[in-house]
Parts: sequence; structure tokens; C-alpha cells
Amino acid sequence: MGHSHAIKTTGLLFIIILSSLMAFTSLSTDIYLPAMPIMAKELQGNAELTITGFLIGFCLAQLIWGPVSDHLGRRLPLITGMFLFIIGSVGCALSTDITQIVFWRVFQALGACTGPMLARAMIRDLFSRTRAAQMLSTLTIVMAIAPIIGPLLGGQMIKFTSWHAIFWLLAAIGIFMLLSLYWLPETLPAERRISASLRGAFHTYYRLLGNMNFMKFTLCLTFYYVAIYAFITGSPFVYIAYFHVDPQHYGWLFAVNILGVMGFSAINRRLVQLYSLETLLKGAVLIAALASVALGLTIKLDVSGIPLIVIVIFVLFSMNGIIAATATAAALDSAPDSAGSASALIGSLQYGSGIISSLLLAVFSDGTPWTMCWIIMLFTLASAGMALTIRTNKTSH
Repeated sequence: MGHSHAIKTTGLLFIIILSSLMAFTSLSTDIYLPAMPIMAKELQGNAELTITGFLIGFCLAQLIWGPVSDHLGRRLPLITGMFLFIIGSVGCALSTDITQIVFWRVFQALGACTGPMLARAMIRDLFSRTRAAQMLSTLTIVMAIAPIIGPLLGGQMIKFTSWHAIFWLLAAIGIFMLLSLYWLPETLPAERRISASLRGAFHTYYRLLGNMNFMKFTLCLTFYYVAIYAFITGSPFVYIAYFHVDPQHYGWLFAVNILGVMGFSAINRRLVQLYSLETLLKGAVLIAALASVALGLTIKLDVSGIPLIVIVIFVLFSMNGIIAATATAAALDSAPDSAGSASALIGSLQYGSGIISSLLLAVFSDGTPWTMCWIIMLFTLASAGMALTIRTNKTSH
């Protein structure tokens, strides 16, 4: 893949910086999950909307940054993005009501989205299909540390300080990440940049939406992520408000799932050498679908308290380790000539899916776990349905 020498000189550091960029989104949200019930009470508003706002900004901004990065290279958008993230984090820390914090969360997202999107594009700049899936699995293992540390850290901080401090911490992390970009090489040399006008670059989206193969992988991932976000947004209220779990312990219940993602990402590195990406994706999505049906039955029949819910969610969530890497690598492989825009569209739909779940939760919440549950079930089944329409590429590994 041409200039993989850029990697040789920066092996471990390159992977650490890219993983941190990939982890940016989850950290920006997961760290204040344990504080959400407190924020809702203090600011007298719907705390789920702070996630909706972030995801709207995240979604729209990616669609702009994608073509810009295919046009100008990867480094400049990343540096700009980190500046925006820092300003947004400071704005959140200084907010005094829900409207302000939602506004600054949108702003924060305009910058945060450059991290995961450009990390994926950089992998595609340097590696071919199976190797890209392996690298994405490696990054997932490292980036999974953020959603483990996030809620645990947030839960501890809320004990001895206010939620404002959490956003000051995010601003500090943003500054640290900005400095680390100094060591990140440019992976898109001038001769491979798209020289067409940016308007032409936006036409690429239109082309991608018409690329059936690309869209099947992307929608399979998107539907699955609606379910994942329903859990991320709904679980603080289900665990803390409904089952009366202590906010400090919420982080542990959340972290269990991430360990599953890390485990399956590690296994996936081996599996991609043995099976096609399509076969792995179908298997993982079907397991997730079965888990979501089990979750629905558990809640509807009121079979158990928290233990069974935790186990079923663990299975559902763990599949992310296989689904995200295989669907992303296969989708990017279906659009080899526009990795930046394709990565942006995947990311935009993947994280935009959370807008659907956070809004459904805000509108239909009935004070019980059932709302979170049916959203998870409906969209995991939709993801499985989409996966079954994908034809297996025999030469894919």
C-alpha cells in the first residue's frame, strides 16, 4: 500500500494516538453518564438531549470533514477539530441550563468527530481489506479502555465534585490530544488527494448512497448502533433510577460490556484470517439479535432483576467487537476511491443512529426498562434482517 513506511517509524505510538482518536467520541459521552440523573435534576431538563445534541453535531460535521480531508489531507482537519473540541468542552463546563449545555455539546461534537472518522480513513490509506479489519480490531481493543475508564472516573468525580469538573477534564484531555498530533504522520500524500472541487466531493455522498453493497454493510452497522445507543443512553436511568444502583457502581456494570467488546475484537483479529468478513458479520449480528429477544422476554415476563439483564446485554454488546470492524472494513472496501467520504458517511450514520435512540427514549420513556428494551430489540432485528441480504464475497480474505 505504497507509503506504509510512515507506519514503520511510528508503530506503537501511531496505534496509541489513533486509538485515542477513535476513543474520543465514547469518552466525550460515557464519562458523564453516571452524572446524568444529577444533571437532569439540577438543570431541570431532559439530560438525554445532551447526548442527542452531541450526536447531531457529530453526524453533520463528519459529512463536511470527510470530503475536506480527501481534499486537504488528514492532519489539518484533525488539528482544527481538537481546537473546536476544547472550546466546546469549556462551554459545557460553564453552562447553567440544559439549553446551553446542549448547544456546547453540539459544538464539542463538531471537533470530536474528526478523531474516529480520520483514524478510520488513515487505516484505509495505509492497509488493504483484511489487514484493515485486523487494524480496526486492534484499535477497538485499545480504544475500549475509554468507555471503561469514563463512567468509573465520572462516577468517582461526582462523589467529591460537581458535573462541571467532568467537562473541565474533557477540555484538558483535548489539549493533550492536540499536542499528541505533532507525532502523527500525514497518511494521504498530495498526489492521492481528490483535486475536484468540494462540491464535487459532496457528490461522492450521492454516489455512495447509490452503492448498494456499501449501503448494506453501513445500514447493518447503523441499525445495530441504534440498539447500542439505546443502552448507552437508557442504562443510567434503568440502573441508577429504576434498580437503585449506586452511581459509583454504575461504571462497573457498564465496563463489563466493554470487556466483552475487547475480548471479541481480539478474537476477531484471528477470525478475519479464517472467514470472510460477510460470514463473520452475519454470525455476530444473529447472536446479537437472539440476545435482544432474550432481553425483551426477560423484561416483559419480569423474570429477573438486574443479573440476567447484565448477562444478556453483555452478549449483545460484545458482538460490537466483530460487527463494527467487519462491517466498516467491508463497506470501505466497497468504495476504495473515496475513503474519507465513505468513512464520514459510515460514521455519520453509525453515530447518528444514537439520535434515533436518544429521542425515542426521551419521547416514549415510561419510567420502566421496557422502552430501552423494545428499541434494542427492534433495531437489532432490523440489523440482522439487513445482514441476511448481503452476499458473501468468496475472495474476501
